[in-house]
Amino acid sequence: MTDHAAPAPDAAPPDAETLLAALDPEQREVAGSFGTPLCVLAGAGTGKTRAITHRIAYGVATGQLNPRHVLAVTFTAKAAAEMRSRLRDLGVPAVQARTFHSAALRQLRHFWPRVVGGAMPELLTNKFAGIGEACQRLHLSVDRAALRDIVAEVEWSRVSMLTPESYPDAAQRARRPGVAGFDARSISRILTQYEEVKKERGVIDFEDVLLHMVGFLTERADVAREVRGQYKHFVVDEYQDVSALQHALLRLWLGPSDDLCVVGDAAQTIYTFAGARASYLLDFRKEFGRARTIRLERNYRSTPQIVRMANTVLDGAQGRTREARLTLVAQREPGPPPLVESFPDDTAEADGIADRIDALVAEGRSASEVAILFRTNSQSEALEQALTHRGIGYLVRGGDRFFERQEVRRAMVSLRAATRVEQLDPARAVRDILSQQGWSPTAPETTGAVRDRWDSLNALVGLTDTITARPGATMEDLVRELEERAESQAAPVVDGVTLASVHAAKGLEWPVVFVIGASDGLLPISMAKSAAEVEEERRLFYVALTRARDLLTVSWAAARTPGARGSRKASRFLDGVLDHPDSPRTAPGAGPRRTGRRSATVYAECRSCGQGLISPREQRLGRHEGCPSAAGESTLAALRTWRREQASRRGAPPYAILTDAALDAVAERRPRTVQELLEVPGIGRVKAADFGEELLVLLAEGNR
Repeated sequence: MTDHAAPAPDAAPPDAETLLAALDPEQREVAGSFGTPLCVLAGAGTGKTRAITHRIAYGVATGQLNPRHVLAVTFTAKAAAEMRSRLRDLGVPAVQARTFHSAALRQLRHFWPRVVGGAMPELLTNKFAGIGEACQRLHLSVDRAALRDIVAEVEWSRVSMLTPESYPDAAQRARRPGVAGFDARSISRILTQYEEVKKERGVIDFEDVLLHMVGFLTERADVAREVRGQYKHFVVDEYQDVSALQHALLRLWLGPSDDLCVVGDAAQTIYTFAGARASYLLDFRKEFGRARTIRLERNYRSTPQIVRMANTVLDGAQGRTREARLTLVAQREPGPPPLVESFPDDTAEADGIADRIDALVAEGRSASEVAILFRTNSQSEALEQALTHRGIGYLVRGGDRFFERQEVRRAMVSLRAATRVEQLDPARAVRDILSQQGWSPTAPETTGAVRDRWDSLNALVGLTDTITARPGATMEDLVRELEERAESQAAPVVDGVTLASVHAAKGLEWPVVFVIGASDGLLPISMAKSAAEVEEERRLFYVALTRARDLLTVSWAAARTPGARGSRKASRFLDGVLDHPDSPRTAPGAGPRRTGRRSATVYAECRSCGQGLISPREQRLGRHEGCPSAAGESTLAALRTWRREQASRRGAPPYAILTDAALDAVAERRPRTVQELLEVPGIGRVKAADFGEELLVLLAEGNR
């Protein structure tokens, strides 16, 4: 089996001393450790990828590693692509960096004709259809949400190396709750029927890829010998996320060898529900008796204030999380303290956060520097509406991978077809093609699927502009780069606020982070009953906090809906934070500070005709587009002139002063006081402080 990558022609041989000089003392120790199994316990933001890529490069430079015999394994295609990029920059492009599934799939395709005969079966990339058919055959009625839960349970059973027969007892031991209203026996029947569906279709899924390779390596000595002859040195990142199936495959790859370096952090174990087992990381020295452990605790990502808050949250940990915890040591200069805020209800929380982001954008922050993190995807709806009302772009992360979205796949097909037409202007062609599929130059004033589809297509337009800005770029160049990005899952950056569940945010970071819904029942989630489940929720909260680089806000709402009784309490994970001498609170009191902010108001009915308002724009204005406006043309013109002058004075685009929607709403409502001005969507306290007096004077002159 050959799996060699040709070195880049301009790759310079790495200089060993230069490689070590770029590292801190602990990272340098990682880079120079060879000859025994190595466990690197690396806290959030401590430069683990830097340490392990420099270790590989240093090993190659000193002759301790043959780059063609190294396999670096990580968990996402994006992380693997990042690792390959860094290794290329360090002059060792021949090293293979892959996900478990990618490495196993390459091997399975190679060995299948020899072991089974014929070509490998087609790969089933999406289980929904297959498991949906299995449910139909069993006359089980399931909706999309139930099907998603069943798919997740099927995946857990497979990575736990269970059969349909062994599943019920294993699920009971693991305290797996009933799935989508079905008991363990029903899930077992679905597992059996799903295997039949795959067999009849002649397909295998991703778990089958790993299971088949485990079988090949176990039963065929020639296969094991060839794989172990190819790969002799292994590096595994995010080792706390390894499942029983992945661990079994890794041990078979290794065989009698123990040339293994693993990297992980037990405090970031947040996928046990999906089969991850932190015990492989925590018990590494028991499994590999000669192993040594190195701890990376210098945090280069976050300010000392954010690091202190994250450490304090872990101070309350119990069990193995406490035993294995790392204490982060901040390396950056001090910054603003994190803020803990409470709101009367979820709507007020969404509006308050959107106001803060509006103010940050007005101050010069890019929306793409901001993330809002939450425990459950259902929490995003109020945030989407609040951001839309203020004209702030956003993207929802955590659904389908960008290049797997239906609208993106359809666009890629059309773009490939366009390469057959000679002398097309790429930028114009892409806009023409995507316009036929739902793209427009301005974002739709709505949320949900329509907005998600537009965001995807608009991201392709933005990426096109970046690629075609290069001299002589053609449609072929554009499509080739898009296909390369699709292969490595390198999605384009959207200039908008990121909305993501904490699980989807793992491994990412932003300058500004808002963690919302920090109340008992959400963090920890109400379904977390056992001590182990609550500890996983604590780790999830810790992961959320450590995504922030510069500014961090944690918030919670007392009630779900406006006017409801406020029965929620701040998350128990904040207890130690708020009792700490360096508490992030900025107002006195036993609990988190309350801002006392009044939320911006929107209208449900037209102030002119009295009929209901549907679109966010109409709700902001308080009238239908066709109904008479209360704003005088002279007032609106004066406001636009004022905004243009402010933008010119500050060297900022006009929308950074006030968006069109906010400007129209100000003209329509004609506030007379600062408090009335604050009730206009898009006018937060910062904008009111900066521009309030001038706006009120302009409006007063227009009312004369």
